[in-house]
Amino acid sequence: MGRKLWLLLIVGVFTAYYIYTPVPENFEEPWKLMWLNAPMKVVLHLATFAEFLGLGHFVDIITSALNTDEVPTSDENVTVTQTKFDDVPVFVYVPKRKSEAPRRAVFYIHGGGWCIGDAASPFYDLLSRWTAERLDAVVVSTNYRLAPKYHFPVQFEDVYSALKWFLQEDILKKYGVNPKRIGVSGDSAGGNLAAAVALQLLHDTNVKIKLKIQALIYPALQPLDFDSPSYQENTHMPVLSRSLMIRFWSEYFTTDRSLEEAMLSKRHVPAQWGHLFQFVNWSSLLPERYVKGHVYHDPTYGSVHLSKKYPGFLDIRAAPLLAEDDKLRGLPLTYVLTCQHDVLRDDGIMYVTRLRNAGVPVTHNHVEDGMHGALSFLKLKISYRLIKEYISWLKENL
Repeated sequence: MGRKLWLLLIVGVFTAYYIYTPVPENFEEPWKLMWLNAPMKVVLHLATFAEFLGLGHFVDIITSALNTDEVPTSDENVTVTQTKFDDVPVFVYVPKRKSEAPRRAVFYIHGGGWCIGDAASPFYDLLSRWTAERLDAVVVSTNYRLAPKYHFPVQFEDVYSALKWFLQEDILKKYGVNPKRIGVSGDSAGGNLAAAVALQLLHDTNVKIKLKIQALIYPALQPLDFDSPSYQENTHMPVLSRSLMIRFWSEYFTTDRSLEEAMLSKRHVPAQWGHLFQFVNWSSLLPERYVKGHVYHDPTYGSVHLSKKYPGFLDIRAAPLLAEDDKLRGLPLTYVLTCQHDVLRDDGIMYVTRLRNAGVPVTHNHVEDGMHGALSFLKLKISYRLIKEYISWLKENL
């Protein structure tokens, strides 16, 4: 009997540990979030332990656990086509109802830290269907090659190649798209890629058709400063912790763990690139209410070795927030969604400030009771609220 009680106690402790996660008081459905976060917590811990034992790469193990092998299919409202744009796999969603005029279009890029995720996953499939149906729009949901097998700039190049392919006049005509009503959108790492391709397209003289809007949903925009107020306040938040975000950034550039270690200790940027910190200086770019008494410290510089070996983390195609002001001018009408309880909150808010300073019209939707990934938790009320707000903005501005 004693052994059974001890076993029950141990099981109870472990269950409580994986289910209970401290969450901010203003969350509408805290216990639902805890239940939804528990499986992810288990997967992350198992992946970390398995990697420690040498059984596989952290990201590969997570991918195996999350893989569903589902493929989107057409329904009574939307025709879904699986195809390739310049050899990049995409899904194209077209409303079945007839349209008297060419439709607007959304080019959507999924998130997942450049390492995981798929345009075919149930959430992205559903978001694309809703966007196509409610906007009467063509939606292109793109995939791209992932880390750790592929590193920057492969992810960027895949997405940019697919977007340029789509923006050809004959392709737009084939899908019945109005060339003056096209937008790019993405969440998290997809928001990073959306911002990056929008920047690249703006200055690409070979592409004549430009974007009308960009919509960035809790985007990751810089890997220089992991000590901003949002990183400090949300270090251990569910879904995306500080350490996990740093791991994703590091994997984007290399499987060499020395870059991750340098990022964790804030010693990955050499002094000769110190001027870039002006573009991520949260003490001047964040409104006072987000600073909340946090004290900005001058950067601690690292050796030049890592930046020479992996220069990608200093490239604006990977870190749009590092773009100089003249590169930002002329960007299209922009929507940025940020969440209060998200390590990436300040990336988005700093980009809002910099875009506005460059004369770019920006709608900033800040969600006080939101956390990273809020759009994708369809069992939570907040998900439907944010999707509605996002699609409403597209409907009004695209």
